[in-house]
Amino acid sequence: MSERHTGACLCGAVTYVVNGPMREVVFCHCGQCRRQTGLYYASTAADNDDLDISGEDNVSWYASSEKARRGFCKICGSALFWRYEGADYTSIQAGSVDMPSGLTPGSHIFCADKGDFYEILDGLPQYPKSSSDLLTNSD
Repeated sequence: MSERHTGACLCGAVTYVVNGPMREVVFCHCGQCRRQTGLYYASTAADNDDLDISGEDNVSWYASSEKARRGFCKICGSALFWRYEGADYTSIQAGSVDMPSGLTPGSHIFCADKGDFYEILDGLPQYPKSSSDLLTNSD
């Protein structure tokens, strides 16, 4: 039986279905993620071919760098997606996935940039920066 996951923004104007596996959750502590969320991103990822977004006209894409865009609901402001230009996957904010999510925690990235007001004490692997193999949906 194939995996199927659903999710949505806070107001429900954007919903999505993933018909396939999702990557373990990666916690990103970079300055951009902290500024957008107030803490850090907790993201899974899915192959673009497995991701179907409804209400996509309500997704606003912000080019946060020359290499990546962040997708959020333009009605309620919920952070939903992160896309690396040219990649065959989309990162999805784990908090937007309907429960039970079946997601598992994986690792922390950009720990060298983490906020000075919290500690990472969960015992997961911590990386000072990142590498492309942590951002893809590879098992």
